Amino acid sequence: MKNGKQPFVIAIAAVSGGGKTTIATQLNETLQNSKSLFFDVYDFDGHDDIINWVDNGANYNEWNLAPLIRDLKSLLTEPLDYVVIDFPFAYKHSDTKNFIDIAVFIDTPLDLAMARRIIRDFKDNPVENIMTEMKNYILHGRRGYLEMLKTIKPNSDIIVDGTLTISEIVSIIIEKIKTN
Repeated sequence: MKNGKQPFVIAIAAVSGGGKTTIATQLNETLQNSKSLFFDVYDFDGHDDIINWVDNGANYNEWNLAPLIRDLKSLLTEPLDYVVIDFPFAYKHSDTKNFIDIAVFIDTPLDLAMARRIIRDFKDNPVENIMTEMKNYILHGRRGYLEMLKTIKPNSDIIVDGTLTISEIVSIIIEKIKTN
């Protein structure tokens, strides 16, 4: 626990399908006296067209993260040791960066991340929907993934190989936290 008062905040970032939610969940279950927050459960005022946002400079501060910040501040008042956040922005948003003690980037190869997304998001969809998504990725969507590799990955404290097992990734993160 930092300064013996507030919980130690761990932000987990990765591209879509990179393992953020899985790692944040497992890390929360492994660490004692912790709670977690998940980016995808919030309905943020941001950009509906992520590629347009990327093409216009990817200003992370344009996202209104007030609901997440409110919940994070609430958790920081609880007698916890850790707060784990599934949070793709790492330190790039000025309203959240000072809450984060360590930012982890799960460096998952884009082909693996895309395969995971298809399995997760399209398991009950017709092949045509999958083909449309693949075309969109090739034409536009890949730029969003590359944006994260360009800005979030180098801005993180720990970069972990996303091809490792869940338990290996969690172990690496916990070891790094202990040395912090």
